Amino acid sequence: MKSKSSSEKLHCHWCKKEVQQENILIRDGHIFCCEGCYLGEFAKQTHKQQRDETYMALAESLVSALDAREHETGLHSKRVACHTLILARQFTDDVDSLKQTYWGALLHDIGKIAIPDTILLKQDSLTNEEWQIMRSHPQRGYDIVAEIPFLNEARKIILCHEERYDGKGYPEGLSGEDIPQGARLFAVIDALDAITNDRPYRKGDSFAVAKNEIVKNSGHQFDPQAVQAFLAKEKILKEMVEMKCALQPRFD
Repeated sequence: MKSKSSSEKLHCHWCKKEVQQENILIRDGHIFCCEGCYLGEFAKQTHKQQRDETYMALAESLVSALDAREHETGLHSKRVACHTLILARQFTDDVDSLKQTYWGALLHDIGKIAIPDTILLKQDSLTNEEWQIMRSHPQRGYDIVAEIPFLNEARKIILCHEERYDGKGYPEGLSGEDIPQGARLFAVIDALDAITNDRPYRKGDSFAVAKNEIVKNSGHQFDPQAVQAFLAKEKILKEMVEMKCALQPRFD
């Protein structure tokens, strides 16, 4: 496969050295100067895949710990992470960015691990004092993952997932584009999941009810661009909601 122009300078994908036209190797769409450079790239990609699998296992283990603490069996965190990824793909195809969005959505409530059982598991309405403690969970979550290097962008979603587009959220009262995009996308999906799934005090409502609520709050609770992204993927999200679907994520 040597369709490149003879006048075009070619460089090895691995070592970056210039490659003569007659010596090029093309593997997986990339140019290499020799088998050694190709094998180096292959080993790198294998290591990256193994690393990402380890990261995913760690993130899902943290979520499982929270689910066990809350006596949660509805896979809420995995659902909202998968659904948020559907929206995020409309804004980027960068694999690393998509992974950060997924992990941030998956771990959004991890700070609730630090909330006392008497508050976290309380069946009655929270007092004002208890509510203030509960509202600390985004900051607590951010602090929990702050020293985990691979969550460098995901932690911003964890911190900001309760913010509102109109600035009436918490913990910082951020508004508009001061809120990380991943958190703005997540807010729409979190509302969708909350409305369409059963709670101890009420039955879940229909997708249509959730859609109307999301559209009504565009520009207030929700980023209008995030709402438009939701509407653009309405069909697939409706199917996933009806199936209670939390797919294994794909980032490529």
